[in-house]
Amino acid sequence: MTAISKAEDTRQRVLDVAARQFRDRGYAGVSLRDIADEAGLKAGSLYYHFRSKDEIVATVLDIGIALVHEAVERAVAALPQGPSPERLLTTAIRQHLQAFLAYSDYTSANVRIFGQLPPEVRRANLPARQRYEALWDAIIDRARAAGTVRNSVDTATFRLFLLGAMNASLEWFDPARGDVDRLARRYADLALHGLLGRPEA
Repeated sequence: MTAISKAEDTRQRVLDVAARQFRDRGYAGVSLRDIADEAGLKAGSLYYHFRSKDEIVATVLDIGIALVHEAVERAVAALPQGPSPERLLTTAIRQHLQAFLAYSDYTSANVRIFGQLPPEVRRANLPARQRYEALWDAIIDRARAAGTVRNSVDTATFRLFLLGAMNASLEWFDPARGDVDRLARRYADLALHGLLGRPEA
């Protein structure tokens, strides 16, 4: 293994450990020494890879969003031209859930500690969040253009509703026992058709 690949391997190990610890213990409950100990490093060695704990946090957050963003973007781009709004939305929801649950250390850390972070760390993460939000806004607007989403529905509110519901699945859904495809279909059905049945004639 070359020096560069060894350094990359160590950096990734640090990030994996940090994501898991932030997920489990929150921002304040994790120190650089905690991360170094579990990663098998001396605390001072972390500074070879990261300038501070906040740089580690910011990197964990960016990775968590990027992994989900890339999965959703690829899946939507792979759909045949002109997919139905139902297929488009179900595909995006399914890929968000699958990636979100597959990389749960990073995605859980992102959801659970964002509000605990210093303002400057949150600000550093905003561009990645905004890019992912823009992807969902485009998906929702495509469904609106096809007539599936009412013009009166606010795109940002709909997006926040969807992402909040999907991200909350971390707390209760077990992918080893549940069916992600079924969950995605149920979310899409609720998002597009709601809870209320048609009124009786």
